[in-house]
Amino acid sequence: SLEEKAEDSPGASDSSASVASFDSILVGPLEQFKASSKTIGGDVATLGDLVGTAFDMQKCFLQTVSSSKQPKPNDLQKLLKPTSEMIGEIQQLRESHRHSEMFNHLSAISESIPALGWVAVSPAPAPHVKEMKDAGQFYTNRVLKEWKEKDNTHAVWVKSWVETLAQLQVFVKEFHTTGLVWNPKGGEADISLIPTKLARKPRVAPKVGASPVKSPRGSIPANQTQKPPSLRQNGKKWIVEYFKGDLNINIDDIEMNQSVYIFKCEASAIKVSGKCNNIIMDSCKKTAVVFDNVVSSCEFLNCSGVQMQVLGTVPTIMVEKTDGCQMFLSKEAMGVEIVSAKSSE
Repeated sequence: SLEEKAEDSPGASDSSASVASFDSILVGPLEQFKASSKTIGGDVATLGDLVGTAFDMQKCFLQTVSSSKQPKPNDLQKLLKPTSEMIGEIQQLRESHRHSEMFNHLSAISESIPALGWVAVSPAPAPHVKEMKDAGQFYTNRVLKEWKEKDNTHAVWVKSWVETLAQLQVFVKEFHTTGLVWNPKGGEADISLIPTKLARKPRVAPKVGASPVKSPRGSIPANQTQKPPSLRQNGKKWIVEYFKGDLNINIDDIEMNQSVYIFKCEASAIKVSGKCNNIIMDSCKKTAVVFDNVVSSCEFLNCSGVQMQVLGTVPTIMVEKTDGCQMFLSKEAMGVEIVSAKSSE
């Protein structure tokens, strides 16, 4: 086995300790994360399976590293490919489930799972893990806030994921301080030993009405610009998407337990009358939202040149990865908490 090869190699004690240390993450906080994901169920259960598979693949890769001398760059890319593909699959799960009730959970992992890419970073890979952990914090905080009074399982889920990445950072700093440490007295890296697929539960089919999966870099689906504008209600969520140049979009029948999700609108304006739970504007350009009252928060993600006006009250405004967001606050909303991350203006 790979472990036996590592143990038989000169200087293999460090290599064996490295693999054992990584394995302790898998059987410790990651196992708790997977169990919590399964308990929450649905899209989060699917996510937990994918994350578990990604870490299993990295373990196989690290076993090869511990028993092999450094390969040529082309062969190294082949060895890294399975883990890289799993990271992509996890991020695609988020993109194809943007209407999911668990979108914050999917986003938290999508933003931070590139931490597994530390294997391609030098001379200081450990800070890369921390940077990715911090990138997901915006969404883990939202999970904690949303489920604080409802279900403690979600707090356990967040804590176990943050601990998984914290232990990964410690592992990388201890055993691969300046980059991957190969075994100079080992054999040639056997690419065939890195599985391209590991046994796992089948993927859940994307929900009806979900946004298209983000296309691979460099390719643009032919139908991407042909999406018709849509205003519809899906359970407790109002969805406004793909409007362009429409300044008269109105939602009049909103209720306090309902939310509004505005996606990929351009040069448009949305008016929300009444009191709703929260409003999210995602990937919009030069679009405005005007609303009366919001119970939880108004959030802007991946937008540019957007505006909001609150006529009544809103306790929290969140702005992430947004270039230009103008806010017009009523007298009642002057005490609003504004949280901003990776944004300008």
